[in-house]
Amino acid sequence: MTRLWGGRFASGPSDAMAALSESVQFDWVLAPYDIAQSKAHARVLHNAGLLSQAELDTMIAGLTELNSRVESGDFLPTPADEDVHTALERGLIETIGTEVGGKLRAGRSRNDQVSTDLRMFLRNSARGIATHVGHLQNALLTQAKNHVDSAAPGFTHLQHAQPVSFGHELAKHIHAFARDIERLQDWDKRAAKSPMGSGALAGSSLKLDPVAVATELGFDGIVENSIDGVSDRDFVAEFLFSTALIGVHLSRLGEEICLWASREFGWATLDDAWSTGSSIMPQKKNPDVAELARGKSGRLIGHVTSVLTVLKGLPFAYNRDLQEDKESVIDAIHTLQLVLPAMTGCVGTLVFDTAKMAESAPQGFALATDIAEWLVQQGVPFNHAHEVAGACVKVAEAEGIELDELSDEQFSAIDPALTGDVRSVLTVAGSLASRSTVNGTAPDSVRLQLANVEGVLAAQESWANAKPHAV
Repeated sequence: MTRLWGGRFASGPSDAMAALSESVQFDWVLAPYDIAQSKAHARVLHNAGLLSQAELDTMIAGLTELNSRVESGDFLPTPADEDVHTALERGLIETIGTEVGGKLRAGRSRNDQVSTDLRMFLRNSARGIATHVGHLQNALLTQAKNHVDSAAPGFTHLQHAQPVSFGHELAKHIHAFARDIERLQDWDKRAAKSPMGSGALAGSSLKLDPVAVATELGFDGIVENSIDGVSDRDFVAEFLFSTALIGVHLSRLGEEICLWASREFGWATLDDAWSTGSSIMPQKKNPDVAELARGKSGRLIGHVTSVLTVLKGLPFAYNRDLQEDKESVIDAIHTLQLVLPAMTGCVGTLVFDTAKMAESAPQGFALATDIAEWLVQQGVPFNHAHEVAGACVKVAEAEGIELDELSDEQFSAIDPALTGDVRSVLTVAGSLASRSTVNGTAPDSVRLQLANVEGVLAAQESWANAKPHAV
């Protein structure tokens, strides 16, 4: 077995110990980042007088060749390799020999290597996730633009509340996902610090230059405390929280799609490409994409819990428990890479029954607030106006009619301030138009909001396209 340790051991690890210790089956995704880091480390070794120019040239050429072999799949880890670092050192020594290849490890430890690799991997991956989220936001934006003038019931407590623009309803998800990207951008500021140079925990006596490594690799600076550099996994926990919240927002969107596509709502028709059937009931058309989005949010939430539990009782500096971080983040990234494109396709192909939504918009006495606010505009105190509107609902409910079907006599009997002019607000179109605050549901307001969203999405895309680490 190839190992980066063992000089003081009389024998190798047992098979069970080796199996438990092995991580190369999942940390191999860090290989290109580890090679880039090795090139930067080789250069600071040279600048410190620990590699000659010829040795540096040999090492850089060997690492470049190894990287090409990794990319092509020609070089792969073996069962004997404990982790990605061991596998790549083996590959380098096989390429350029022990005399030069064996010098690369000086001044660094797997402890600062893995933390640096993981930061680089996650920073680039965050931008990949942002790209997928942006595609979903654009699908939502297209649907929202198409339905600015479509009226629908707005809900609180899953009960009819007030009519809204369905474009406004759809756009709320765009804003939720925009906050997710803002969180990743904010996280990125803290993740953009290189731990290289921390060594095992105490730095190095070899006069290396951690700042030069950080600059070459694309970091904004260095972690200033070497012990913190190898033991910190806040950046992992924070990243996982951000992915979990993306999962939660996907789940909430998925829940709404399930409701909209149900027979009881009947608002949306699923495209065949983004739904499935039943093995026993031929008539079924199931919203599996939306349901899987709900379900997979659970594993994303679980990853946060897992890593926080690992971290909560760790003593100083590096502990092997930290190996548990990588499977969680790798799975979280993979999960979102599966769910986000599928949800984008599902959302983009939904067909909405706008007539049915419009018919339902005023039902459930959803225009009651409009009566109260009309009375306020006539000078009636809101507390009294609220009681009057509630009395209108009581009468209409007893009669089995909607509010706009009350007669002038019934209105005036409820309260003298109620005249037939109240009917001017007892239409869905009038109700929507009246909600004209800058963040309201009036169609004109919604159009301005969606125009602003386009600017937000353009800025997100620019950030997502600028990956900080070249691999």
